[in-house]
Amino acid sequence: MKVRNIILVLLCQICTMQAQDKIMMLVGTYTYGNSKGIYSCRFNQATGEAEVLDSLGMKNPSYLTVSRDGSLAYAVSETNDDKASLNIIGLNNKGGMRLLDTALTEGADPCYVAQNGHIALTANYSGGSMSVFSLNGSHAKLSTRFLGATGGPDLSRQDTPHVHCACFTPDGKYVLATDFSADRILSYRIQGQKVIANGVAADVTADSGPRHLTFSRDGRFAYLMSELSGKVTVFNYSQGRLKTLQEITSDSVGARGGADIHLSPDGRFLYSSNRLKAEGIAIFSVDNKTGLLTHIGYQPTDAHPRQFNITPNGQFLLCCCRDSDKIQVFRRNSQTGMLTDTHQDIPLSKPVCVQFISEKGN
Repeated sequence: MKVRNIILVLLCQICTMQAQDKIMMLVGTYTYGNSKGIYSCRFNQATGEAEVLDSLGMKNPSYLTVSRDGSLAYAVSETNDDKASLNIIGLNNKGGMRLLDTALTEGADPCYVAQNGHIALTANYSGGSMSVFSLNGSHAKLSTRFLGATGGPDLSRQDTPHVHCACFTPDGKYVLATDFSADRILSYRIQGQKVIANGVAADVTADSGPRHLTFSRDGRFAYLMSELSGKVTVFNYSQGRLKTLQEITSDSVGARGGADIHLSPDGRFLYSSNRLKAEGIAIFSVDNKTGLLTHIGYQPTDAHPRQFNITPNGQFLLCCCRDSDKIQVFRRNSQTGMLTDTHQDIPLSKPVCVQFISEKGN
């Protein structure tokens, strides 16, 4: 009897572990191919296998993010017209999605969205602006817009304002936005549901084209991927300001197509993607005391690795290869930081954003 009970307990533990290995994820796409819009999938963090569950029709949902409790998703519709918008989507634990609200960004080609439960931000690339929305449950209302500027030397890429990323700082008190065409990062102060201009957080090297930002787990350091220079800049972060510590090359062939940037969940490694030539992901080790980076490797990918993400358990890196119509699944060595292609591609038309959410009981 005791042996039987032990076996039952072990079986229950195995089933629980297997359930925990499976997480939900959402994929944003461009819809000028065969894509319908947003796809929900179940991903196995132990095996690297994925299953597409559902789709939601939406034009060019090129970037999305998920609420802390996993019940809502926020997705842009990246269009170059007056229909560009922020969309709020209800999620359930079976992968079902339902459009709840849409609010115009009043800025063309929104390509990034962030939210803290009270405020949502969109970075509008062609509109050269950041839109700020007040959130009330599943509804969003545009409250204000802030404009970017020009000043960079590349007259073909920096001739008009472009804002590419807008994110909340780890201390929850500020917003930082990449002012692509002016080679700087702008700072904003949060006051309730208001966002107030707070000057320049940092200037970056001319002809950089700052694109995406990410922060260390302890909030002391920020890491910037620049599109034009193809370099990663390391900053010390404090009270809405950034101080440059290091600049290191990610794109070594001058392709001028730097894209995304992420730290591993344990903070020991940093990854940045490069497009247009020698496409792939640069790998850096991180000195957690100083924040400084050392280049340790490079993983080639398929065509146009626009965005990527790392599973919560750190075992896999999923890379959205837009022009190969697939998400490549790489196994990540947690000790060395190196990546290995599992050849378990997730075939989707024009994938450009993947975000993970935990299973929930709603």
